[in-house]
Amino acid sequence: MVHLDNDWDEILAGEFEQDYYKRIRYWLKREYAEQTIYPPMQDIFNALRYTPYHSVKAVILGQDPYHGPGQAHGLCFSVQPGVQPPPSLKNIFKELHDDLGIQPPADGTLTRWAQRGVLLLNTTLTVRRGQANSHRNIGWTTFTDHVIAKLNEREQPIVFLLWGGNARSKKSLIDAPQHLVLECPHPSPLSASSGFFGCRHFSRCNAFLEAHGLAPIDWDLGHG
Repeated sequence: MVHLDNDWDEILAGEFEQDYYKRIRYWLKREYAEQTIYPPMQDIFNALRYTPYHSVKAVILGQDPYHGPGQAHGLCFSVQPGVQPPPSLKNIFKELHDDLGIQPPADGTLTRWAQRGVLLLNTTLTVRRGQANSHRNIGWTTFTDHVIAKLNEREQPIVFLLWGGNARSKKSLIDAPQHLVLECPHPSPLSASSGFFGCRHFSRCNAFLEAHGLAPIDWDLGHG
């Protein structure tokens, strides 16, 4: 049984007893025994652990975890402390600087964003070493679709930042009028110049939150 130690436990009560999740668990037991899988097993649900349901102000949707050694720790686009930011994350920091004038942090750990109300959720929560999207079809998308649907039910407004085709495919799950959906190409070097750069999602997110009487997100990872 998964314990998240916050209100997600109640929100997702019963989810971990569903047949589809039991199949994920069975598959992962074998995968972790026979392959190198990221993130470490204890970090799979870190996005939900770091950002309780009631405190979510914004959601950044990623695809699946980084598949290089020592990178992934359960938060999309984030790497473990001391690890250099991968190219996509460098582009996120570039847009953050261009949008809000915030200097890039010393490393690529986004835990402070998660603690400030940014749910950093991958649509697939595990991956084989060196094989992007290798766990795409084991059932994770059913689980994360249910997480997104629960967020859509919340009365307090949330900003959903959908970066790239995989994330944008979830737009149909977010139909409650109180929320804001921002979408653009993925921050990968392959697509960042096609509309991620210049999207100004960080400032637009905060403007929406403030317009609804909510405190803006402190996007500066250099303090706090």
